[in-house]
Amino acid sequence: MSQPYDLAIRAGSVYADGEWRSAVVAVRDGVVAMIADHDEDVPAHVTVTLPEGQVLIPGVVDSHVHVNEPGRTEWEGFTTATRAAAAGGVTTVVDMPLNSIPPTTTVEGLAVKRAAAEPQASVDVGFWGGAIPSNLGALEPLWREGVFGFKAFLAPSGVDEFPHLSGSELLEAMQEIASFDGLLIVHAEDPAVLERSENHGGQDYRAFVASRPDLAEEDAIAHVIAGVRATGARAHILHLSSARALDQIRAAKAEGLPLTVETCPHYLAFSAEHIPDGATQFKCCPPIRDEANRDLLWEALLDGTIDLIASDHSPSTAELKFKGDGDFQEAWGGISGLQLSLPAVWTAARERGIPLDRVIGWMSEGTSALVGLTGVKGAITAGAAADLVAFAPEESFAVHAEALEHKNKVSAFDGRTLHGVVHTTWLAGDVVHVLGAEGTVGDTQRVPGGKLLTRSTN
Repeated sequence: MSQPYDLAIRAGSVYADGEWRSAVVAVRDGVVAMIADHDEDVPAHVTVTLPEGQVLIPGVVDSHVHVNEPGRTEWEGFTTATRAAAAGGVTTVVDMPLNSIPPTTTVEGLAVKRAAAEPQASVDVGFWGGAIPSNLGALEPLWREGVFGFKAFLAPSGVDEFPHLSGSELLEAMQEIASFDGLLIVHAEDPAVLERSENHGGQDYRAFVASRPDLAEEDAIAHVIAGVRATGARAHILHLSSARALDQIRAAKAEGLPLTVETCPHYLAFSAEHIPDGATQFKCCPPIRDEANRDLLWEALLDGTIDLIASDHSPSTAELKFKGDGDFQEAWGGISGLQLSLPAVWTAARERGIPLDRVIGWMSEGTSALVGLTGVKGAITAGAAADLVAFAPEESFAVHAEALEHKNKVSAFDGRTLHGVVHTTWLAGDVVHVLGAEGTVGDTQRVPGGKLLTRSTN
């Protein structure tokens, strides 16, 4: 007789191998060992049966997270960020190379990041490298050390230690990255357009949007596409906000260029018409645009023009977020959405009649594919990591910013009612989050259980 499995989770609805089925998921040594029929006897040391209303889905892979530790740990750190992730059903985060000091632009900087993350992480953590003017020509050592790719800004990043690339530097970076088949991920706003569009700021949200117009994204994305065509480099457009860039993206993909695109929960859940003046908790760059634009982003997700959804969790201290007393020019730009990304997207999708499996495709499968972890993360399938979430899609909850796990209790979602409650999160078969009886987080979430990922993770 074979040895019992470590864990067996029985559920009336499991999203496994690309379809919904009634099943038992058996786990051994941190991976999915078998998926059996629901009524099959599966001996295990621990057996969990999900109640009616809860479904079993793969953990979310969030490929766009700013943790900021070390250097700006008062903004966010690995303890709080990964607790927030686990509470939101996110089992893997890939950390951005800027806002920490030092930035992840050298092998030494990567080592500092890893040393900070390893003892604190409640979920698995991977790292992006950065491409800045001073490290061009020296990107391959970072790639060999296991970063998943290289982030570049085409306009000022907001922090002095991570300067943006000029047009010629962008091409140089793409040539270098193509030489070792790396991946460039790009904050695509054109600095010349932004400079021409500058205004006096203030509390008027419409004036803020006007200061970062669609054309800034359109022109910058055109530069990226031209670079991909010239060099063959793989490129990924981060946090697409403007639907006006979709036609050129569609054309580039039809041409067969290796281009992928993401958007974010806040662009899909909010619209400019409903953002009050002075509400700088909604400030992000590029900005949240109007309802018609939002509808087009959803259409582009459904037709495959946009490949995936990632949170762009970009927190700061409350002091910085509300700097200038509602002045959008003065306040820090960034949405803290890591814990709420899954329910926020599901709520908006549900309202549009979009099924949950499409959301899983964008937030678990698509993000895993971006970072080369297909078959390892983002799906319930034999041999994949047992990163699993007990999710109640029809349960709702009111967001209270003070109750969220990230460090600074500011949220654009504060006060909103969202559908989709994460009851339990398993990382490699171990519980890293459980919802308490009164809706509180259980103690199991406090135990760091994550590991550090590299591009060669298998």
